[in-house]
Amino acid sequence: MATPSPSLTLLIFSLFILISYTESRRLTSISSLICNNLFDSIFLHKDDVACPANHFYTYDSFIQATRFFPKFGRSGCVETRKREIAAFLAQISHETTGGWATAPDGPFSWGLCFKEEVSPQSNYCDPNNTQWPCFPGKSYKGRGPIQLSWNFNYGPAGKALGFDGLRNPEIVSNNSVIAFKTALWFWMTEQKPKPSCHNVMTGKYVPKKADTAANRTAGFGLVTNIINGGLECGIRNDARVNDRIGYFQRYAKLFNVSTGPNLDCENQKPFS
Repeated sequence: MATPSPSLTLLIFSLFILISYTESRRLTSISSLICNNLFDSIFLHKDDVACPANHFYTYDSFIQATRFFPKFGRSGCVETRKREIAAFLAQISHETTGGWATAPDGPFSWGLCFKEEVSPQSNYCDPNNTQWPCFPGKSYKGRGPIQLSWNFNYGPAGKALGFDGLRNPEIVSNNSVIAFKTALWFWMTEQKPKPSCHNVMTGKYVPKKADTAANRTAGFGLVTNIINGGLECGIRNDARVNDRIGYFQRYAKLFNVSTGPNLDCENQKPFS
């Protein structure tokens, strides 16, 4: 039997490496963990006429935005990756919920219903933050999936993502991909003394002495503390916290993963 030539052997080896790399990329991509049909099953009513954001939050925009954050949903084992995605989607669902107790298909089927804060109480400008100064006539109210708010969030988010968050905050509710990017930016970015939500949900969170004293233990409840702990944590049986948990429990079931421990933050001290 003839021995393959060195050039043919090299070609076969190169093809093997290319196929292995392509398959590895496919298996670690977000779309391999959450397909379009699963996305639609999660957000059953986001495109209903009753939702002001109907047809804004698309699956393609979500997937496109995740490519800007290569570590999101790609850290740890498959179960950890799915749990992180479920936790992220649960938190943005609460922030944009259009559900109510007797809503069709239950209250936790109505995420991504809003893209702008309803009846904001102010323009969310912190005049003391000179690093990210507000611009006259601009409102830094909640926008997008995470309801990004305040000038000190719009400024750095825009800088990181390539848009002028202080002069043009409206783009977050006008561009679906940028909207998802701002939510992922908040999720992935450590804002000391707070850890990133990503590190908490992927086991990379290492509590400091102050965290241990404040009972800030890793889990979905700590993510809630990062997002809105000043208003929701340290409170027994808070309805807002329970709503976040309800979304997470439904989504974890759809992903066929456990939620993990420490779902609430009622015994945690807020970061501020």
